[in-house]
Amino acid sequence: MSNILSQLKKHYKTDSVVAKDTKNSLSYQGLARHCDQLTAIFEHHNIQSLALHTDNGLDWLIADLSCQSSNVCLLPLPTFFSITQIKHAIKSSSVDAIITDNLALPSVLKCISDLENIKIESDLLLIILTHTGEKAKLPNDTGKITYTSGSTGRPKGVCLSNRQLLKQAEVLSRTVNLPSPRHLCLLPLSTLLENVAGVYAPLLSGGEVVVPSLEEIGFTGSSSINTSKLLSIISQVEPNSLILTPQLLLLLTTSTISGWQPPKSLHFVAVGGGHVSPALLKQARKFNIPVYEGYGLSECASVVSLNTADNDLAGSTGKPLSHVNVSISDSEIIVSGNAMLGYVNEPESWGQKTILTGDLGALDESGFLHVVGRKKNLLVSSYGRNISPEWVESEFLADPLFLDFVVYGDEKPFCIALLSTRQPQINQQQIQAVINRINNGLPDYARILKWHHLSTPLNAQHELLTANSKPKRQAIYDHYRSEIKGLYQSKVQEPLA
Repeated sequence: MSNILSQLKKHYKTDSVVAKDTKNSLSYQGLARHCDQLTAIFEHHNIQSLALHTDNGLDWLIADLSCQSSNVCLLPLPTFFSITQIKHAIKSSSVDAIITDNLALPSVLKCISDLENIKIESDLLLIILTHTGEKAKLPNDTGKITYTSGSTGRPKGVCLSNRQLLKQAEVLSRTVNLPSPRHLCLLPLSTLLENVAGVYAPLLSGGEVVVPSLEEIGFTGSSSINTSKLLSIISQVEPNSLILTPQLLLLLTTSTISGWQPPKSLHFVAVGGGHVSPALLKQARKFNIPVYEGYGLSECASVVSLNTADNDLAGSTGKPLSHVNVSISDSEIIVSGNAMLGYVNEPESWGQKTILTGDLGALDESGFLHVVGRKKNLLVSSYGRNISPEWVESEFLADPLFLDFVVYGDEKPFCIALLSTRQPQINQQQIQAVINRINNGLPDYARILKWHHLSTPLNAQHELLTANSKPKRQAIYDHYRSEIKGLYQSKVQEPLA
C-alpha cells in the first residue's frame, strides 16, 4: 500500500514509541489503534475528502496518517491562514468535512456551507459540510492538497498523490541517513516540508517524532517567536534533527553567541524556504549547529536538492535527490521526476512531467545546485546589471540587526532598501555603519546606496507578508511608493558603477 502507516510495520515493534508531544507518547500499536478509530468515523460519515485545521500535536499526525490509510484526500490548513484564505481553500477544494481544535471555526464557515458539528474528542470537532454547486476538479489519485501562500495571499492548491509522498520520504530517509533519529518539529505540520521531511522521513528511518504545540515552541502567528521558549524546547528534547527557516537559523546562531549551547545530540539541521547567506551558514557551524542548506517547492513534493554530511558545498543548495532530474533553461531551474499531479480546478495544469520553477539558478560541474532568486523578482538596473534581490537581502538579513530588508532598483541606477531593525532605539549612524560593512562585501552594482527605516515592521502591517513571511514585493512597493520615490530623488554621495 502507498501510505506511511503500512510501511511502519517494518521499522517498529508494537510497543516502540513512534511519536510524542510534551505530555503524551504513542507507540506504534497505539498509533495504529487511533488511526483505525478515526478511519471508522470517516467510513460512517462517508467522508472522502477532509480539511485539517489543528495545532501541531499527536492529533495532527493521527488525522494525517488515517487519511492516507483510508484513501481520504487531505487538505492541511495552516492555523496562521487568514479567514479569507481558509474560506478560499475550503470552497475551491469542496472538502466533505473538517477536523479542527478551533471551536469558533463553525461560526466563521456558516456562510459557505450547511454544517453539522460532531465532537470526536474533548478538544476536537468534526464539521460535516454540505456543498451546493459544482464539486472541485481534482486530478486522479490526489491524496493531499497543499496550498501555497504565494505572493498575493490567494493560495493555490497543489495536488499530490500518497505514492509520491511516500517515495519522497523514502529518498529523504536514505539521503540524510540518520538511523532511528529523534526529530523535533519546529515548523507547522501543515507545511509540506515539515510534514514530509520532518515526519514521514524520520518514521521511515525507525525514528521518533516530537510534536509540541506551536505555542510551546514559542510561535505567535506565523512571524513572531519567543526565543526563550524555542531554545528551551530544543534543549529539553535533545533532538538529532531539525528543520529551520533562514530566520530561525539566524535566531539560533545569535543565541549561541549570547551563550546558548546547542544540544550535542544534534546531527543534522536542514535549512530552506529562502536564500541563506553563506556567512550565516559558516557562523552557525562555527557554533556547533550542523546545518545543511536545501531547496524545494510544493509542486515537486517538497525537497528537490539537499546538502548532506557526505555531499556538502557551502553556497549551494546541494545535489538533486536521486529521484528527480534538474536542468537549467535560460537560467531558470527546471525539475522533472516527481512533478505534482496538478492544481485544484485547473485541468490544464494536470499531468505535466516537468515543473518550471520560476527560480533562477545553475548547476556546477560537480552537480551542486546554486539558487540565486526568483525569476519574476529579478532586477535589471539602468546600467544593465541583473540583480537578484533575494541574494542581496540575505546578506543583510544574516546580520541580527535587521528584522526586515526589502531591496528595490529595477530600471534604476542603484539599489535602495526598506528596512526595520530589532532594536528600535538604534540610531541612523549605527545602521549606516552596518550597511557600509556589508556593502563592502558586495559588488558595486548591488550595494545599498539609500534606505528608509520603517517605523513599523512588516509583520505588524496588514497584507505585506505572505503566510510564510516572505515579502509581497508589489504590495510593499505600492504602500511605500512615496518613500521609494524620495530615496531616488535625494543625492547619492557614493560614486556609482
